[in-house]
Amino acid sequence: MEDLGSVAWPPEPIRTERLLLRESEARDRAVFVELLASSEAHTYLGGARPRAELEQEVPAIPARWPGAFVVELDGVMIGHILLRRTTATGHSRPAAVGKADLGYLFLPRVWGFGYAAEACAAALDWLAGVLPGEPVVLTTQTANARSMRLAAKLGFAEVERFEAWDAEQWLGMRPPAVPVVPSGHPYGGGPE
Repeated sequence: MEDLGSVAWPPEPIRTERLLLRESEARDRAVFVELLASSEAHTYLGGARPRAELEQEVPAIPARWPGAFVVELDGVMIGHILLRRTTATGHSRPAAVGKADLGYLFLPRVWGFGYAAEACAAALDWLAGVLPGEPVVLTTQTANARSMRLAAKLGFAEVERFEAWDAEQWLGMRPPAVPVVPSGHPYGGGPE
């Protein structure tokens, strides 16, 4: 995976109805460790990592690179969203190569409240603003019903299914947003 190229980073924090998406800070380190050590959050991601190992490896300011958003609720980190460009070495599926890839991880205690959908939609809107016409891919295990529902809600459509890591995987793509042509414009709409 690579960063998103010429995108100015960090952007101004993104506010949604309930959340704030922002760049990582030192105060987020403990939540990153909690996320990476959570067996529940990593059920479909190959399993949790040992907390002691993470305490040694997670940097003072984790995940500080273009496309990495901390998701905050009421001043506290609850999740992480990552938008990175997929490379041939970073993904086994040719349909994903060269496209932006959406990844997300939220604390299990905040599941079921729509925070992931709200935050991912905001991150995708941001991406559409800075890289217009950019298609986005998302990969998840088909057994991960929550992630499959979120992908559908965000507008991802199945490209293919494949076997990896001893499980069936789903690759979806969200086509680039089509610009709205105003009424009365020579290429669209009629007279007002």
